[in-house]
Amino acid sequence: MSSDNRSTWFKGLIVRSRPLRGEPMALDLVDTVWVDQGALVDQFDDLEGVTAWLGDHGLPGADEPERVRDRLVETRNAMRAMLADERPDGIEAVLAHGSRRPRLREQDLVIVDDPSWYAAWVAAADFVRLLNERPERVHKCANPRCVLWFLDSSKNGSRRWCRMDACGNRAKVGRFNQRHRS
Repeated sequence: MSSDNRSTWFKGLIVRSRPLRGEPMALDLVDTVWVDQGALVDQFDDLEGVTAWLGDHGLPGADEPERVRDRLVETRNAMRAMLADERPDGIEAVLAHGSRRPRLREQDLVIVDDPSWYAAWVAAADFVRLLNERPERVHKCANPRCVLWFLDSSKNGSRRWCRMDACGNRAKVGRFNQRHRS
């Protein structure tokens, strides 16, 4: 396998190995940064990660991934800042780049001042919708070393971990070891 093929294979593996998938679009954007073996991984470090994320959500922008990446990273940072301290300035700045025109028989029309803002604007609008509809269900993983966020869809709203088989299991093992050391 040539060096170029290994590099492409590795990048594809990174994109496919994201630890949390299937969240609403906004949280899926927030979760394009995660911790793997103590190191922060950013899906958008390479353009393949950007086009993969766009493809996962059926969004345009793969024809100019560098500009779209800049917009997505700005939006992701604004979302993370808002989740951390509830300051809406960054999200408001992203939303200022577009608007939505409701339509009766078709999906709403999104109008942006620059096509490279489309995906970021749609994700930001989804973020606002999520926080308006179910703010009490948006949680950060309870593992202090994890940076992922999720929408708690459990019946009683008690989900604590991004993934039970990862962070939840680590916590269980840690508690077990602590009990048996005593």
